[in-house]
Amino acid sequence: MTEAHEHPTEAATRDQADGSRAGHGPDPRVTVVVITRDRKDELLRTLDLLADLPEQPPVIVVDNASTDGTADAVRAAHPQVKLLRPGRNTGAVGRNLAVRQVTTPYVAFCDDDSWWEPGSLRAAADRLDAHPRLAGVVARIVVEPQGTEDPVVAELRDSPVDGPDWLPGPALGSFLAAATCLRVSAFRAAGGFEPRLWLGGEEELLATDLAVQGWWLAFAEELTVHHAPSRVRDATARRTDGLRNTLWYTWLRRPLPAALRRTWHLARTVPRDAASVRAFTRAAAALPWVLAHRRPVPPPVEARLATLERAQRGSTARQYVG
Repeated sequence: MTEAHEHPTEAATRDQADGSRAGHGPDPRVTVVVITRDRKDELLRTLDLLADLPEQPPVIVVDNASTDGTADAVRAAHPQVKLLRPGRNTGAVGRNLAVRQVTTPYVAFCDDDSWWEPGSLRAAADRLDAHPRLAGVVARIVVEPQGTEDPVVAELRDSPVDGPDWLPGPALGSFLAAATCLRVSAFRAAGGFEPRLWLGGEEELLATDLAVQGWWLAFAEELTVHHAPSRVRDATARRTDGLRNTLWYTWLRRPLPAALRRTWHLARTVPRDAASVRAFTRAAAALPWVLAHRRPVPPPVEARLATLERAQRGSTARQYVG
């Protein structure tokens, strides 16, 4: 596995955490990163809930060029939050910008319409402390206001990926950023989120690069993230970007037979509409970039991805509709 040297401040933070792991007070091991755009009211609710967590995590907000007064509202209501304003909509890459500022050993992501349950950040840090080869843990997702589990949770719980016995939960082939706590050193060593993918299924590529470096991801039943899906979203644009990114990822990392198989499956099963045509057209337009950056994974990782692919074909969470 590729080793990454721990930042001195991260090591100090870990030492400070020794006395807080068993307690219920502040825990200095995890920073929470939130990306947002034009969802001021939802973001403020999320920040209120994060501020009430017993762990008292430092919070970094990346404002992706909001036009609804988000930045001023955050400064007024939560002056303790570190606010980054890149001046443009950076999508998921805003998380990369935030992680550059992180000094804790672990980083938990959430969206502006989601939040971590009290105690879950501490539990996530405990699991990462206990397993040095674990890159990240993915939490159970509860949809609000119904209080029901997101359908993807059953797929995480029943993951077909075969992992080592020491994992604290089912091994995963990918993760959902807004419900994941990651090891900062692993995130940095793998290069973070690929800027070209921007937003929409961007986790798959990073998860695969982590696997190539010898890291593991696991589902942790005891952790919970709450998600109150925002009404401020363009489902069709998100579907287009997600399908394009899936195609890019497939050709960037999968061996030729697997890439052909998955592309053919998507071509046969996605809706035959303008959004799908745009996705395939945009994916094809970047073929020179894809070929220049193509690095097929080694056989052990490909075996894991092939197992996951078979499960994904029946997934309700992986249908490109909307």
